[in-house]
Amino acid sequence: MSLPTPTLHTARLLLRPFTEADTDAIFALQSNAHVLRYWDSPPWKTRAQAERFIEVCRQFEQEGTGARLAIERAADSVFIGWCALSRWDPDNRSAKMGYCLDQAAWGQGFATEAASAVLQWAFDTLDLNRVQSEADTRNTASGRVLEKLGFIREGTLREDCIVDGEVSDSWVFGLLRREWR
Repeated sequence: MSLPTPTLHTARLLLRPFTEADTDAIFALQSNAHVLRYWDSPPWKTRAQAERFIEVCRQFEQEGTGARLAIERAADSVFIGWCALSRWDPDNRSAKMGYCLDQAAWGQGFATEAASAVLQWAFDTLDLNRVQSEADTRNTASGRVLEKLGFIREGTLREDCIVDGEVSDSWVFGLLRREWR
């Protein structure tokens, strides 16, 4: 069963399906070591990784397992990151959400605005009951974004990943349909 990637509009953002034209922008984002300092995989080294990322976006859609959306500022159409819903489970009405924004877009409410649009789509269109997200415990900014959205910190995954050679814990956050505003 396919899951068409939506196009979503907010006051300041356009969230849309990825295209080949996004290859250089997604490579620049995912190859930035500072942006990925809390990520569970190393910064990209080759443009082929960006091409594969976009290919996997289409796979998610065709397989019906999720949706990755490019985020651009509506005012100037500049790519600033992405937001994704993955591991969509229609039987249990659940999915996982993640996002990554360029450093120049941090601290301006863009992550909250983009994730809010994706959550609205998830609860209204996909009829989800639960959305889960995880964040490295050192990434307090991401934790604040999730809490602003209404997520509840449900626990800690101890030493669940190694980030740049350092063992790291992750927080698990959950948001239920009845808690969504």
